[in-house]
Amino acid sequence: MLLTISYSGNPAADLGYLLHKSPFRVHSFEQVFGKAHVFYPEIAADRCTAALLLEIDPIGLVRNRRGPSGEAYALEQYVNDRPYAASSFLSVAIARTFGTAMTGRSKERQELADKPLPLEALIAVLPCRGGEDLLRRLFEPLGYQVAATRHPLDEKFPEWGESPYFTVTLKGTVRLKDLLAHLYVLIPVLDDDKHYWVGDAEVEKLLRHGEGWLREHPERELIANRYLKHQKRLAREVLSRLIGDEEPAADEAAETHAREEEAIEKPISLAEQRIGTVIATLRSSGAKRVLDLGCGEGRLLRELLKDKAFAEIVGMDVSHRALEIASQKLRLENLPTMQKDRIRLIHGSLTYRDQRLAGYDAATVVEVIEHQDPPRLAAFERVLFEFARPQTAVVTTPNVEYNVKFETLPAGKMRHKDHRFEWTRAEFHAWADTISKRFGYSVRFLPIGPEDPGSGSPTQMGIFTRQ
Repeated sequence: MLLTISYSGNPAADLGYLLHKSPFRVHSFEQVFGKAHVFYPEIAADRCTAALLLEIDPIGLVRNRRGPSGEAYALEQYVNDRPYAASSFLSVAIARTFGTAMTGRSKERQELADKPLPLEALIAVLPCRGGEDLLRRLFEPLGYQVAATRHPLDEKFPEWGESPYFTVTLKGTVRLKDLLAHLYVLIPVLDDDKHYWVGDAEVEKLLRHGEGWLREHPERELIANRYLKHQKRLAREVLSRLIGDEEPAADEAAETHAREEEAIEKPISLAEQRIGTVIATLRSSGAKRVLDLGCGEGRLLRELLKDKAFAEIVGMDVSHRALEIASQKLRLENLPTMQKDRIRLIHGSLTYRDQRLAGYDAATVVEVIEHQDPPRLAAFERVLFEFARPQTAVVTTPNVEYNVKFETLPAGKMRHKDHRFEWTRAEFHAWADTISKRFGYSVRFLPIGPEDPGSGSPTQMGIFTRQ
């Protein structure tokens, strides 16, 4: 089985310092189940590739292995994909050969180890038990561009169909330690198996290698269950320690920050103006079926429900608490049947592909993108404009230039404590123009709220129309 990691930088050979393996010789390491080799098939000024080749000893795998009843398996010991397909064997090899790199330490190049780098990982044969969709749901929320080529069961017999094996390439700007951690955890998750006993120690491994990303991952429950071989007690422990009592507290904090933002904007009734402008835009587009992505407590949904022009309305949010509040405020349980049939609330993330989002006339993303970390924003762009692909998409976001006009907002502060960024008009226009060209949309811009000659309007809106 083969894993390669490529770094495009200058000098690219610094990858050797980060991995703690010299590019100028072959490194070999004995493993219980075979031998691991690290070598560099590509060394150039602007690109360097390190390869981890794992040779599995098939006799060693069979030796002393017995089934759960004590009887040796008849064929499974001898006929399997373990020597050839990426699995927990590869994860163990990653940890043992690149252990120091996984800690993020580099004596000679610590500044590189600490920052995101343009990296590319290729796994030659990766079992994806769940298909390409699951592969993308696992890696795209982490900011990777995923390319996957599926292999047939047998090229000579195409009628046998497709296999669960893919050649996978992951590209992203990430820290090397994060890339290694993601591979270490997610390879056995995709394989949905492990070659060794899974006990309490695996809980600690998952929490350690999942630090900083697993808690917010939309598939964290699936990851925990598969990584721990579907042992419910262990998975519950991981999830409890990941979120514990923090989720209600986090939701309360988000609600508090939202109220603070409302207080800042209230003097100019900006929330009402935003909703009014979005509704008017949707009406003029002729949309009948509408998605509200990041719907929060359902303010826009309430106005959409009042207008009979919208035959189907779906609100999606990543917060269970926000959806509960939206349900209560919309009084969904008490709505007449015809009204109730028009609206639906679903739980989901904006950063992974979701088949439920396809086929709608319009999608709204109101004051949402600024809450996304830049790597996740790239995943969101594909989810909305490539996969969901509505005829019309309406995106609003704060105009940071207008912040100086809010008397209660301290200088240099953003309107909401959870905002990852707030764009100028030029930055928003540049982002929207890039999106349009990349995904085949045209875009026009509208100001929302009172306009200032120097600062513009407090909210900026982009209306994307599919060409």
